[in-house]
Amino acid sequence: MSKSLPYSMKDVHYDNAKFHHRSFFKEITQTFLTSNRKHECVSCSTGKFLGLLMIFGLACLMLTHTNKTHSVSDGLAKDIRTNEEHKVVTDVGIRFKKLWRRAPRLPPRLSPDQKVTYGNFTGKPNEPNVEEKWKARQQNVKEAFTHAWSGYKQFAMGYDELMPVSRHGVDGLGGLGATVVDALDTAMIMGLDEVVSEAGSWIELHLLERISQKGRVNLFETTIRVLGGLLSAYHLSGGDQGMNSAHKGPKPTIYLDIAKNLADSLLSAFTSSPTAIPFSDVVLRDSSAHPAPDGLSSTSEVSTLQLEFNYLSAISGDPKYSTEGMKVLAHLKTLPKVEGLVPIYISPHSGEFSGENIRLGSRGDSYYEYLIKVWLQLRAIQGGNFSYLYDMYDEAMRGVRHLLVQKSIPNELVFVGELPYGSKGAFSPKMDQLEYFEGGLDGGNKSSEYVNDIIIKHADRHNLLRPETVESLFVLYRITSEQKYREWGWQIFESFEKYTKVDSGGYASLDDVTTLPPQRRDKMETFFLGETLKYLYLLFADSSLIPLDKFVFNTEAHPFPIKDAI
Repeated sequence: MSKSLPYSMKDVHYDNAKFHHRSFFKEITQTFLTSNRKHECVSCSTGKFLGLLMIFGLACLMLTHTNKTHSVSDGLAKDIRTNEEHKVVTDVGIRFKKLWRRAPRLPPRLSPDQKVTYGNFTGKPNEPNVEEKWKARQQNVKEAFTHAWSGYKQFAMGYDELMPVSRHGVDGLGGLGATVVDALDTAMIMGLDEVVSEAGSWIELHLLERISQKGRVNLFETTIRVLGGLLSAYHLSGGDQGMNSAHKGPKPTIYLDIAKNLADSLLSAFTSSPTAIPFSDVVLRDSSAHPAPDGLSSTSEVSTLQLEFNYLSAISGDPKYSTEGMKVLAHLKTLPKVEGLVPIYISPHSGEFSGENIRLGSRGDSYYEYLIKVWLQLRAIQGGNFSYLYDMYDEAMRGVRHLLVQKSIPNELVFVGELPYGSKGAFSPKMDQLEYFEGGLDGGNKSSEYVNDIIIKHADRHNLLRPETVESLFVLYRITSEQKYREWGWQIFESFEKYTKVDSGGYASLDDVTTLPPQRRDKMETFFLGETLKYLYLLFADSSLIPLDKFVFNTEAHPFPIKDAI
């Protein structure tokens, strides 16, 4: 029993004893012996005689009632007089029965520390320790990460991505070992020191050389995955008076020095452009920058660099990184919008938006994400005037509700659509990654009650191990503490384990989730280790691990500390 309980085990035993079965004789005896007159009655012969007479009379009356009841039951056709006699006796018997009936039995009184199950209902005291369950599920996610890393380490170490089915590596992101850097801070958060040591050692020995020798890379992808991963690892390994981690691996300054070297090359995308809008591609070996083949940059890509460049300036003491990044947002503030919403393309040559396509999906999504996140990152800076970022975000979200949010038919599911021809054009009821929203890892769930609300086109039936749904569940759980978001995350994890796990190591993307078994695609994206498994692990973790009031995640799930919040 807990010492904090307001009553003892003795009290519980006492209360439970009240509901033990007692015989008729004990009830009569106890009633008689505990009456107010017991001392007077038992002290004289008259009282004893009257007591015995009362007991004898009651016994005779009950026997008479029983016999009469049986005689009436055996002869339903007897005359009215017999029935009346039965009624009289029965009425008398009922009165005495009511007089001597026992109170209904009640459930035993339980202490809060006891456990009890009634039928199929499990009372709160009998539920297993909730946090123990989620710790066990955290361990399952950690084991999945270890399995994914083991496949990458064995077959693709130093390559950008693992091809788990054919068991070799491929460079699709510029050849900087993107999986190594993307996965590093996940391993730190999970406490996987061996992986931290392996990844950190590779970065220390090879990444600077790769940066000096490699060719064309995408500014956005390299910033969010590689630069973001290095900066997060710097903080989590104890840099910037960070988490003072005892993780193995290089010293924090190693990560910082490599991050500055990479960022110096990436800055050419800003300095080479005639406007505040950077070019999309950089050639690392000569630090030159170039626009995309069509001359345009994605709105989301040019506006999803600022968290990384701001934090690098803060820890390096060099403002040039933040200055170039924030020029972009300041310029976007001046451009015309549709209720805060913007087209998905912008020209670095003119500095103006191109086309009218408005959506929250690819090429538009993280523009809105970084408005609020950069504001969170910078709002505590003395003398800084960054409220315009919050105002832009607020206006945009009101625009989303007014122009993009609709309900499906017939079940009125809320979804966010697109305006491919601008606000004056037709509304398109298409939501990016709809297959994840439907939980399509189980044959498309054709028995769902919402099957008539959702159409999954053939080109959208793949699953790339993406993190967006899990990320949303993580944020919703941290805000509301509602367990359903954890349970939904666990269902997603179980589906990954069932359909995408490759025995030799790693996890594979899927071509079509509406067929069973789904055809595997020979690729494990870096964000599966960098984002998906990280968000699942944090979803099942205590909310004190990477708390949202002290960290802001970049769009690749790399956490940066919020100034003055740590």
